[in-house]
Amino acid sequence: MTGLVFALQIADLLRVDLGLPLLCAGAAAVVALLGEPTDEDLVARAQGGDSAAFAGLVRRHQDRVYTICLRWLREPALAEEVAQDVFVSCYRAIGGFRGEARFSTWLTRIAVNHCKNKRVYNSRRAHDRHEPLEGPGGEDAPPRQLADEAAGTDRPLHRSEAGRLVLSALDALEEGHRAVVILRDLEDMNYDEIAGLLGVPIGTVKSRLHRARQQLAAVLGRRVGAADL
Repeated sequence: MTGLVFALQIADLLRVDLGLPLLCAGAAAVVALLGEPTDEDLVARAQGGDSAAFAGLVRRHQDRVYTICLRWLREPALAEEVAQDVFVSCYRAIGGFRGEARFSTWLTRIAVNHCKNKRVYNSRRAHDRHEPLEGPGGEDAPPRQLADEAAGTDRPLHRSEAGRLVLSALDALEEGHRAVVILRDLEDMNYDEIAGLLGVPIGTVKSRLHRARQQLAAVLGRRVGAADL
């Protein structure tokens, strides 16, 4: 998905008029308007009602948000849907952003919360309906599908058997442990950022990460033979 297409989808959801010049300029137009403005510049303009600035934030951060959603949800279509919801929530809440953390950290917090909520919702829905994992869903249910190996910026990870095993093993972790592994080992966030995002002490982040890595090693050890490691 190109940056412009994604930005336009968000704009359509929000009924934001991006303007004809932007539509004609192409995907790079948003950032090029001010010669690569900082996130802080774009946030300030977006808070003042500049829809092009918000589109610039979408273009700049869409791949990372989508990747986070894909790592949590493992279904490209669902990850894209949730990523769009993340930017809708961001648009609605951006007026309250005060810069206590980096914009990317604040946006990641929104993404993680949306992913957690979606996982809980899907889990409860599946439990309430007592549906089997195989076979078609009900009339109002989306078709079940495996993650598309060619989708998103996680493409190399999905393409390898090892990558598929790791992503599958993440599902076996508790929510708190899964979060620190994704944010630290896959998103390369530092301990301070993770602690602030999750609202826990740094020591808790480190201990969760240690336990999560041990659990991942145990899960992977059960699923693959020593010769495959």
